[in-house]
Amino acid sequence: MSMSSLENKSRWPVWLCWLAMVLDGFDLVVLGTVIPTLIKSQELGFDAVGATFAATISLVGVGLGALFIAPLSDRLGRRNLLVACVTWFSIFTIAVVFAPNVALFSTFRLLAGLGLGACLPAALAYMNDYAPAGTAGKSTTRTMTGYHVGAVATAFLALMVIPSWRTMFVVGGLAGFALVPFLWFKLPETLPPVHHIPAAAKAPALAGTVQAGSPARAGNPAEAAAPAAEERASFRDLRRKPYPLIAAGVAVASFMGLLLVYGLNTWLPQLMASAGYSLNAGLALLLVLNVGAVVGLLIAGVLADRHGTKRIVLLWFGLSAVFLAALSIQIQNELVLYAAVFVTGVFVFSSQVLVYAWVSQLFPVRLRGTALGFAAGVGRLGAILGPAVTGALVAAGIAYPWGFYVFAAAAVLAVLALAFVPQTVAAVSRTGAGVGRS
Repeated sequence: MSMSSLENKSRWPVWLCWLAMVLDGFDLVVLGTVIPTLIKSQELGFDAVGATFAATISLVGVGLGALFIAPLSDRLGRRNLLVACVTWFSIFTIAVVFAPNVALFSTFRLLAGLGLGACLPAALAYMNDYAPAGTAGKSTTRTMTGYHVGAVATAFLALMVIPSWRTMFVVGGLAGFALVPFLWFKLPETLPPVHHIPAAAKAPALAGTVQAGSPARAGNPAEAAAPAAEERASFRDLRRKPYPLIAAGVAVASFMGLLLVYGLNTWLPQLMASAGYSLNAGLALLLVLNVGAVVGLLIAGVLADRHGTKRIVLLWFGLSAVFLAALSIQIQNELVLYAAVFVTGVFVFSSQVLVYAWVSQLFPVRLRGTALGFAAGVGRLGAILGPAVTGALVAAGIAYPWGFYVFAAAAVLAVLALAFVPQTVAAVSRTGAGVGRS
């Protein structure tokens, strides 16, 4: 595929990957919108314990999908995996509507999460394969704006249809089904089929190197696909030099980053209520926080491509810590309060996305899906822990101000972890670890 044809078709991949992220944003908040109704009505036998189990098992499914299904995009192709996972997610999201009890409701949410968990890493890997060299930051952050747009749109949908909670899952499932044919017919594959690579092309490709972060073009098997033909990508590759240090730093940062994203999205209204603000104000601040996230993503990607992703991600996590700690101070002026929460959203949520952008640059094309799946999967553990820890603080009556201090500490730990990750793989591969530049 020529560069001109890529440019002519560039709008479809951008929008389709963005829409895949909208589905992820739907999943982020959909349970939060229906659980109060389910507990109040006790429909399907729901109570607080059942709701907690359903919420937790959903995140477990997403984490398992990211860890164990997303790496298949390096073997089967990004497009194929996206089509399969969106289809899978849609089937089991619709199935939730017919669940007769909490157990099957939770099972269907777990199964839907397996498909959805692989979508984010596969979509981001696709965009970084497809995007021009030097635009990984912008490509990743712009794609991830769909995540927060989906969250905001789902919250608005809930305002219109709740207490009809089944409608939420019908809309989510049908949206996924509507996306599938477009993914199938309009999304070109970035990685060529491995079994079509001539044997003569493998040797020079293995002898040469592919710079991490450079786009894989579907017509250039010697650039990206030949290495994959010789050795299938797996998590074992992350244990080879120079990747262990990189993987460790990315794991800690992703864990802390998603702890912040899910902890704040779950508990910000309650934290603000504990601080003396009204519940309505807390809900409005949650909306402002996510609007700030979209703005932050657009700014962060441009700055990362211009000044280097490492420099910007460290700055972003550092500023997140400062503004999260500042929210522990009661702000009497309403305009100042909304501005403070907006700016906090600008830095907190785009910090995690910058980690994904950096992973796309650090790892070679053949490992990109695996590395992003690893980052997203480990991060989902933080997504489970964040709401749990904050909930424990709420139960203990010390959520304010300690919830904000915990969040600020998580951002500081992310800074410390990423400070030891090299700017590029080449910077640590001079010792002779050739795999670092494969």
